[in-house]
Amino acid sequence: MKSYDDSKLVSLYQSGNETALATLLERHQKDLYTFIFYKLMDEDLANDVFQDTFVKIIITLKEKRYNEEGKFILWAKRIAHNLIIDHFRLKSKNVKVSETTYDNEEFSIFDLIREPSENIEDQLVSRQINEDLLKMLVHLPENQQEVIKLRFFDGLSFKEIAEQTETSINTTLGRVRYALINLRKIMEENNIILTR
Repeated sequence: MKSYDDSKLVSLYQSGNETALATLLERHQKDLYTFIFYKLMDEDLANDVFQDTFVKIIITLKEKRYNEEGKFILWAKRIAHNLIIDHFRLKSKNVKVSETTYDNEEFSIFDLIREPSENIEDQLVSRQINEDLLKMLVHLPENQQEVIKLRFFDGLSFKEIAEQTETSINTTLGRVRYALINLRKIMEENNIILTR
């Protein structure tokens, strides 16, 4: 499998071959982590962005939205770069927001959690959105509910969640990924539209 090029590994993974993803990630993880680290110069933050990048990669590949054959590492670095920009943009606002936004990203339900500078009307709408999200969470398996609450409501890093739940970072990433996929399905099946 190591002799396959990136586009072949992507294709195999999208067909259900998990080993193909492991090979792909193993091939590029050092290059990607180095890219992130030298932009941030902070090991803990670099690890978080690195993990967030792989969650985004996995979700995009699973949903078959990757279409840049032969340029996998450039695409991965662009995702990481966007995450880093979002981090600094949010830091400059001194706001803790749940999930990052990409220009080419589909709507994320967690983008609706607003910053504290909103007016009373916005605060009421945000509270309603959070209540709706919490109602949807009860339909998820308990371990997925836990990681979503820790990550998106409490703002813990993947490393902190792994330590708190006594699981590996990979297990934590998997649970977050499946939880987000399941929440999207719940919204589609029940015609739930979260708007500000």
